[in-house]
Amino acid sequence: LLLVLVYEVHIYTGAKLGAETDSNVYINLIGTRGDAGKRKLHRSKNNSVKFRRGQMDIFCIKAVSLGDLEKVLISHDGAGPGNGWFLDKIVIKHKEGEEAQEVVFPCNRWLDECQDDGKTERELTANSKYFVKEKLMSLFYLAQRWRVQVKTDGDSPEPQECKRTLVIYGSKSKSVDLLLSPQTPGYVCFLPRATDEFIVETGDLGDVYKIRVSCEDVPGFEGWHLKSFRLEELHTKQELNFNCDCWLTLNREDQELVKEFPAVTEDQKALPVYEYVVSVHTGDRWGAETFANVYITLYGKRGDTGVRKLDTSLTKGRKFQRNKVDSFLVEAVSLGNLQKVVVGHDGEGYGAGMYLKMVTVKESQDSDKEWVFPLWNWLDTHLGLCETVREIVTVGKRVTLSPELPEIYMKSSGLWIMDITGSDLSEEEDPISLSFTFYGNLSCKKLPLQVTGKAVQIKDELADIGPIHKVQVTGPHSELKQPWHLDLLHMRHTGTKEEMYLAFDCWFNPKEDKCVELPGLYADQDPLPVVEYTIHLHSGDSKKADATGEAYLRIQAEKSDSEKRWLNSKNSLITFARGQVDVFKIKSVYLGKLNQVLVGFKSLKKDKWFLEKIVIKEVFYPFASYVFIHNDWINKRSKKDFVEVAIPLKETSVTSLLKKNFEMKSRGRWQMWVHCTQVPELVPDIQVVAFGRKGKSPAQKVQNLSDNPFMLTVGNIGDITKVSFVLSGPPLRRGINIHKLRLKDLDTKQELGFHTEAPCLFGEDGSDTVTELAAVRPDQPPLREVLYLISIHTGTLPASGTDADVFITVFGEQGDSCKRRLRHSNFERGQVCISEIKAVDLGQLSKVLVEHHNVGYGAGWYLDQIIIHESGKTDDQHVFLCQQWLDSGVGDAQMERTLK
Repeated sequence: LLLVLVYEVHIYTGAKLGAETDSNVYINLIGTRGDAGKRKLHRSKNNSVKFRRGQMDIFCIKAVSLGDLEKVLISHDGAGPGNGWFLDKIVIKHKEGEEAQEVVFPCNRWLDECQDDGKTERELTANSKYFVKEKLMSLFYLAQRWRVQVKTDGDSPEPQECKRTLVIYGSKSKSVDLLLSPQTPGYVCFLPRATDEFIVETGDLGDVYKIRVSCEDVPGFEGWHLKSFRLEELHTKQELNFNCDCWLTLNREDQELVKEFPAVTEDQKALPVYEYVVSVHTGDRWGAETFANVYITLYGKRGDTGVRKLDTSLTKGRKFQRNKVDSFLVEAVSLGNLQKVVVGHDGEGYGAGMYLKMVTVKESQDSDKEWVFPLWNWLDTHLGLCETVREIVTVGKRVTLSPELPEIYMKSSGLWIMDITGSDLSEEEDPISLSFTFYGNLSCKKLPLQVTGKAVQIKDELADIGPIHKVQVTGPHSELKQPWHLDLLHMRHTGTKEEMYLAFDCWFNPKEDKCVELPGLYADQDPLPVVEYTIHLHSGDSKKADATGEAYLRIQAEKSDSEKRWLNSKNSLITFARGQVDVFKIKSVYLGKLNQVLVGFKSLKKDKWFLEKIVIKEVFYPFASYVFIHNDWINKRSKKDFVEVAIPLKETSVTSLLKKNFEMKSRGRWQMWVHCTQVPELVPDIQVVAFGRKGKSPAQKVQNLSDNPFMLTVGNIGDITKVSFVLSGPPLRRGINIHKLRLKDLDTKQELGFHTEAPCLFGEDGSDTVTELAAVRPDQPPLREVLYLISIHTGTLPASGTDADVFITVFGEQGDSCKRRLRHSNFERGQVCISEIKAVDLGQLSKVLVEHHNVGYGAGWYLDQIIIHESGKTDDQHVFLCQQWLDSGVGDAQMERTLK
């Protein structure tokens, strides 16, 4: 007989705006032994109101054992706008026999007739399963019950509908987000001067050391003055007090909706609370900027900060712009030594992301040291790893102020004192032999090290190697007796006072050859990235080309070399088969341009190996691929020695940035944001025209200049290359300052930024009629802005001149300039008037349209020719002959001419 089990279903509603639903939700669990049937999720165990935005609801389903869970079918009965639901994920926990199982089903999509693909039912597949022995099931089954008492201060505003959550941190683990909701429906919590009580359940947390309290960011929330928290564990009667007396609000000076508080106990000093300074370094690449909301979680030896929105930058100007560093304050109970950060954003679509160089974190604004978390990659749904959230492990800590470099290395005497810390070694165990190689700009130096305990110190001048740009640690190509963990290398120079902490955080294991590298860390210098290189060894398709033996490879490059990397593991040999390609991966601090590869080979059987070529690819911008041609045998000379061959670089190629294809086809419907200042009180009539590779859109009215999105329908014009703003009315008295122009495709979710060197629409004095901005895509330079000089030659016939306003449109292979009014005093008989227009590069010019609007006798104009050349390029002129009247009373009475 199969057992009847209780399946605990955790439903996570997403945090997107409008994610919640009041619809009936149904679920079917599907396992290897069948399914549970369609069940309605009636009553949430932990919340009085189900499926609220950002909320986790728990439901219990009884069913005969389904075996391993593989899928769930989730649906709701809500129809029409506003009845949809954004489901983040489902986690199902159950216990069968000695084991507990926890299965995760990611969704991260809408179930909504009016969003996404319009479906209200989804089949979700298991992403990951966790099996936990009964004795270790503290988180799920070994529950603690807490009475939570919350005091609200007397000057706190009347409470609004705003979700408030609590997270409890202990020495063993932390709780989930605990929603502080009333025990009885309709009861109002958090009134001024009130003390509210809640009962919450957690796993076995160990010794509690802090709590985190959060308020939901909802429009119109005035804030909450929190006085104190008191926790009592109902089984052990343990009591904990937390002195709070603070505001959670965005309307006051500190602008915080998340606060952390250390536990206050008699026998233990409370942990300090720090205002961490988190600096986000946006890279210097086209399209690197983002307008998305950016979030971060800091992790240390002692817990984490939870997800924090990076809202108010200490740096002036718009956040997260190209080549900018934005700093934010994140208040948290001390985390100890930082280990990693998780950083992400909510931008969806190609171009909505950012290029993140690195994150640095200081314990306070006065701190002289900072932790470094380098990424050097895109956070974008369609670029790089196609992820918008990344975990970044620290490479170490650096001082924030540095002595002058690099002169001090040439003149200053002194020693480098290097403290190496790692896991403990007992006295009975043999010392571990490691090599530390220090690479400078001038040369390198290798220092052997005998590790005999938890901490070892070495001293060396490291003379004549120059500033250190990387440190490499290698284990010997011989057997270690026991694993050893390298934690940290702390280096300080007695002469220059230079200092760096390199967090290697890696294991050296028996029967494993290890080579790890980290960049040198200096103030105001970007650390070199650690890059993964894939190595493709092509064995020749010749008779008897197979070979078995030991082999190594060493890459030599402009910045340094990779040191010897073994291709076979200890106590085993490697076989290179005829016509086969063997692929290896190594990590190294960025080597720069590769020059040559050294290959070493030794065979006990005196095998010969025919090596055709080696191809090495960078899994890192600029995605270079290096080819080293050998096309020859590597002959065995003796059984004892390695034969080493040097293979020089033959060719290099750089592939463009890989990007994921769009899931949907564009229908030419874009949202547009325009943010301007110094706008006249009477807002002028401005039209916008989008230009693409296949044509241009009709002119459409700019709905607002205040950063509120409006619809732009462009049709099938291909990839957008530029946008032109056209002033329909009279000239302005001064230009309009433009700070942001952004387009987002409603179907593909692609997002475009726009580059302008001119900070004003219609020129600083407002006299221009058109301003053009070039579209920017990630890692693709926009079309350049060109100044065109236009020479207008009026004819010599009687009455050839005119005092009419003359307009010109210049056409090229990349679009047109839109209609421009030519600035001048008048066009006199026999004179040449020179005007200039700025436009996004039109490519090869093909024709011009010239016109004026004066009618009646004597208002006409005899145009001889127009000559156009690009400013600074006098040798490349385009001549457009006319030699006709533009006159309503002469000849064909035309007042406009197209000249080719």
